Amino acid sequence: MPQAPGETDGAGGRADASAAPPSPVRPAPSLIRDRVPRITALLRRGRARRAGLEARAQATRDEIRAQVEHTRAQLDAANERLEARAGRNLPLATAFGLVLGVSMLLSLILVKELFMIVAGALIGFTAFELASALRFAGRDVPRIPTVLAALAVVPAAFYLGGGGAWLAFLGGVAVVALWRTVELVRPSHRSGARAWARDVGAGTLVQAYVPLLGLFAVLLTAEEGGEWWTLAFLIVVIVTDIGAYVSGLLLGRHPMAPRISPKKTWEGFVGSVVFALVAGILLSLLMLGQPWWFGLVLGPALAVSATVGDLAESMIKRDLGIKDISTWLPGHGGFLDRLDSILPSAAVAYGLFLVFA
Repeated sequence: MPQAPGETDGAGGRADASAAPPSPVRPAPSLIRDRVPRITALLRRGRARRAGLEARAQATRDEIRAQVEHTRAQLDAANERLEARAGRNLPLATAFGLVLGVSMLLSLILVKELFMIVAGALIGFTAFELASALRFAGRDVPRIPTVLAALAVVPAAFYLGGGGAWLAFLGGVAVVALWRTVELVRPSHRSGARAWARDVGAGTLVQAYVPLLGLFAVLLTAEEGGEWWTLAFLIVVIVTDIGAYVSGLLLGRHPMAPRISPKKTWEGFVGSVVFALVAGILLSLLMLGQPWWFGLVLGPALAVSATVGDLAESMIKRDLGIKDISTWLPGHGGFLDRLDSILPSAAVAYGLFLVFA
């Protein structure tokens, strides 16, 4: 039924005659053309922002890289100064010293029979590298019997005592000399009587310097409670080395033996004795069960023996015309460069054990 003017339909709306005409729809291509400049501007701003971020990130990376290179250069320069003063790569030397110290500590505290393995390895490698250094200097020292004779001393000292160790040492000297004599049959190893005598003497030097002195540490460890004496004398020798290094680095002015060891000073020696005294007293009371005054004997005695051992090894190297016995150990050179102070100190420590313990 038709509606009267002004009336509303059932939905409450106005009549169709009063409704506004619909707006015309714009074609789609026109909308795209209008928005292209805006989209292009947004893309340009995004690329510019990304380029800025990349530039700042690259600048940050370059700055970090420059700082790392600068820090590395400073550390290298400091290490070179320390190496020039100390004569060795101190960080590497410290790291290897810790590894060696922990190995000896565990072998002595846990099962002291394990110390034979550690001592045998050190004595064997040291005898081999000293024989090799002598061969480099022109002495024909047979290395196979040298190492075998050095290794034989360790179990002989641990299980048979001083008598067995002495016989093993003499037998080792005889085996090395006999081996060198048999080698004269080969044309490549023939030499005159004087050269043969020097070769045999060099082989005897290796046996006397490494196995003979090293067996005292094994003899000491084999005694009842001797593992603590071995640990104590090793600590004193290490502390002596630290005291000599620190005192020599800070106060060293007067060379002790400039032609043998130019970097060793009297100030360093005095510092080593002071450090050894303190360590000797503490170890006497806390580890060895000895009166405090025993440290006044133990400390200086080991400080002197360690210094003599260091100078003796330096004299051998100077006579051979080499800087290090070998290059097996980082920061130390060779095993003998690490054991030069320990070997004679083992003999002194064993003597003090026999007298006071």
